[in-house]
Amino acid sequence: MPATTDRELTEHWRREPAPLLPLLHAFHDRDGYLSDAALRATSQALAIPLAELYGTVTFYHHFSRTPGGRDTPRVCTGPVCARRGGQHLLAQLAGRGAIPMPCAGRCDAPIPVLVGSQVQVGADAEGLAPHASLLPAPNPGGTEECVFAQIRQPDRARLEGYRRSGGYEGLQRALAMTPAALIAELIESKLAGRGGAGFPTGLKWRAVAEATGTPKTVVCNADEGDPGCFKDRAVLDYDPHAVIEGMLIAAWATGATRGFIYLRYEYPETYRLLESALAEAEAAGLLGEGILGRPFSFRLYLRRGAGAYICGEEGALLNSLEGKRPFPRNRPPFPVTHGFEDLPTVVNNVETLASVPQILRRGAAWYQGLGLKGQAGTKLISLSGDIQRPGNYEIPLGLPLGALLHEWAGGPLPGRSIQALTMAGLSGGFLAGKDLDTTLDEHSIRAKGSFLGAGGIMVFDDRRDMVEVARDAIAFFAEESCGKCFPCRIGTQRLSERLAGVAGPRELAAWTAEVHDIGRVMKALSACGLGMAAPHVTESLLRYFPEQVARHVQKGPRP
Repeated sequence: MPATTDRELTEHWRREPAPLLPLLHAFHDRDGYLSDAALRATSQALAIPLAELYGTVTFYHHFSRTPGGRDTPRVCTGPVCARRGGQHLLAQLAGRGAIPMPCAGRCDAPIPVLVGSQVQVGADAEGLAPHASLLPAPNPGGTEECVFAQIRQPDRARLEGYRRSGGYEGLQRALAMTPAALIAELIESKLAGRGGAGFPTGLKWRAVAEATGTPKTVVCNADEGDPGCFKDRAVLDYDPHAVIEGMLIAAWATGATRGFIYLRYEYPETYRLLESALAEAEAAGLLGEGILGRPFSFRLYLRRGAGAYICGEEGALLNSLEGKRPFPRNRPPFPVTHGFEDLPTVVNNVETLASVPQILRRGAAWYQGLGLKGQAGTKLISLSGDIQRPGNYEIPLGLPLGALLHEWAGGPLPGRSIQALTMAGLSGGFLAGKDLDTTLDEHSIRAKGSFLGAGGIMVFDDRRDMVEVARDAIAFFAEESCGKCFPCRIGTQRLSERLAGVAGPRELAAWTAEVHDIGRVMKALSACGLGMAAPHVTESLLRYFPEQVARHVQKGPRP
């Protein structure tokens, strides 16, 4: 936007819904950091106490308080990049003040370096170059797809190309139905949330439709922060109108009149693509008043996060939108009745929303039939690490894990064997050994003590020290814990110390009992999924790799 003065910025954004994040980004982009003057102007314009605002700003990773900090190189040191030379690249860029950042969602093309509003990729400082998001590979399994069915069509990201390949036909069919009939069809399809929780989408929409209070809101959770997950980025980069169409259908079904796409900070190019797609949709009369000639109005706003893994949790995301410190909310009440601004709100993941138009075009029975062995539908899987063909795959639920790894993705690297996988990004812990003989669906994977979640799978071959991998995983959770509840805040630190070898008993049985005890307390008493999920890492490490744990403990605490 052309406004440049403090007054122009604050006057523009304070009249917009969810104004805090875009106003802070406007100052951050203009000045290269958030100055004291910018914080004072924001505090006065939005009537947020300065101390509260400071606490919120400093909660996020990427808001810099140092002049020039916005353009400081940020180097990914996530689980995949750490094993591809992330720390070496960080050291190479030390002269430019480079700092580490958690997984930046480029596990299929390591190592990403975020510099201002551009992502560069490379294994060394001299070879860094801009890198476009990778289009999903041609369907290697030959199975019928839903989300990726048209994503490879030329010009699909633009409105003209999207419409040429069936775009907005689902919305037209939806508008010919009553909201109740639309919700009934979605329930019949058995589409469940694809962001990790797996709650039936139609039941969520029905709850919002029946809730009292207006205006109602649809929120797309595009804060894809799970290490090893990068599927949402591909959808938004190559098929943004599918998500917009899904949100429009959700709005018609629930009576919502406004919506937000909450996008993670680490996807600056995706932000620009979404801005263009939203402008196209509005110019075509697909957003705003009287959509497609019907008594249907819906405004859609794009909001960019600032780097906080916890914002993927829906309560924390809603607090972030509202300009509060993004702590998870206590539940109940749930967002379906008390969401954005304490009003009924649908919160859905990118993949979930992109599935909806295809279901409306082809029918509930078609979608159910895409799965195998009684499973309904498909799932996007982000596969990365020590595998020959990393990338995004749309698999029928119920597909054998071995088929994905060896037939679709080419198996391990030459001369290596697969030692372990992480499931659900990191949240599901490890799978290894005979438990790799499973199918890709929640029931089967939960029977192995893990879960599929958002669908991030990282592969680690027989070169890798799994205690080291677990140490990095728990250090990530410790860094990203919001600190609201002490079981998570303290538990992740204690587990991190033990895996780093700086604390803990020297005797294996005592060390193991202590780690199990910390994990039990975290799972029972943590306020949100972060604290409940982190112990899956240590539990699965002990289950699959007792010899590696024993060698680690025998070394004793290190100073």
